[in-house]
Amino acid sequence: MASVSEGRRAAAAFCSDGATCPISSLGCGNINDTLLVQSAEASFVLQRINSQVFPQPLRVIDNFAKVTRHLTGRPVHTGKPFRTALPVPTLTGALFFIDAQGEYWRGQTYLRHTSCSTLTSLDQAFQIGRILAGFHNLVADLDVQCLADPLPGFHNLPQYLQEFDRLPTKKQTETDAVSRYCFQAIQQGRQRAMILEEAKNSGLLPLQAIHGDPKIDNFLFDNQGLADGMLDFDTVGAGIVHYDLGDCLRSCCNRAGESGADCLEVFFDMQICRAILTGYFSLPQQLLSAGQRASIFDAVLAISFELGVRFLTDHLRGNTYFKIRQDGENLVRAERQFRLVVDIVRREEEIRLLTLSLGR
Repeated sequence: MASVSEGRRAAAAFCSDGATCPISSLGCGNINDTLLVQSAEASFVLQRINSQVFPQPLRVIDNFAKVTRHLTGRPVHTGKPFRTALPVPTLTGALFFIDAQGEYWRGQTYLRHTSCSTLTSLDQAFQIGRILAGFHNLVADLDVQCLADPLPGFHNLPQYLQEFDRLPTKKQTETDAVSRYCFQAIQQGRQRAMILEEAKNSGLLPLQAIHGDPKIDNFLFDNQGLADGMLDFDTVGAGIVHYDLGDCLRSCCNRAGESGADCLEVFFDMQICRAILTGYFSLPQQLLSAGQRASIFDAVLAISFELGVRFLTDHLRGNTYFKIRQDGENLVRAERQFRLVVDIVRREEEIRLLTLSLGR
């Protein structure tokens, strides 16, 4: 985590009182260091981009500027503009500041909003589905050729499996019960989890701009409880909307969360799944054909499995990607994802019938 002194030096590049104004940690993201700068000029969000995760930070910065420019002022289903943070330039007009260590910092407008880390109602789930569909519709006409790849290999399951397979053999033979469970889950589930990738490669699922990380706390709600925007465009780029749908359903329908709850409580909540998909398909303009809707189950399965592989690989490598608060946290996260996969498979027929009944 960035220290206050590091934050102050960076903040001074964005506002005249950056070296003295109040600065505090903001959010609990797993990747970047995020601070709230309460300048007399205007409060804004200051973020140090994790160069270990994003080796070319300028791609993240440029994509953010392009996508927010494309979204600015454009209405969503409610007739209100799609709400998101905007770039805050430095005092010299640049989109970033490079510190003495060569790390990139960028500023964003601070939005006073309601967000949540867990869902509290089915209406919230409906709102999330609807605003995600609104975002996909708004960026469907954005030329993906103008977006750089911020995270090469992101959502590339074959690559994640290759990285896992290349780990030293002794790493894959740890003797504790949780590790054995995770290793077995990968061997048993890898072939089926590849079905989504095969559909993409066949051309059934076209590329367009996607968010890349539509987890619960990246959705914005107004003071009346209506979802009206999204945050965190670090992973925006070319992809298939199924990546977003799969990840949104994965994160929202696992009420136990990624860590902290007993693994026996991990299950895929079908009520939330129905509410999100009902919201997603409630818009007049539909992006997915019946054939493409049939791949939503494969997306939920693949993204949950993929994240389990990533958590486990990071644990075995020494936690170089995802931030942890205690030793073994990424192993726990991996186990939860693989247990979620088991429940998703158990509900396959129900999920497939639901996706085909909606959006007609």
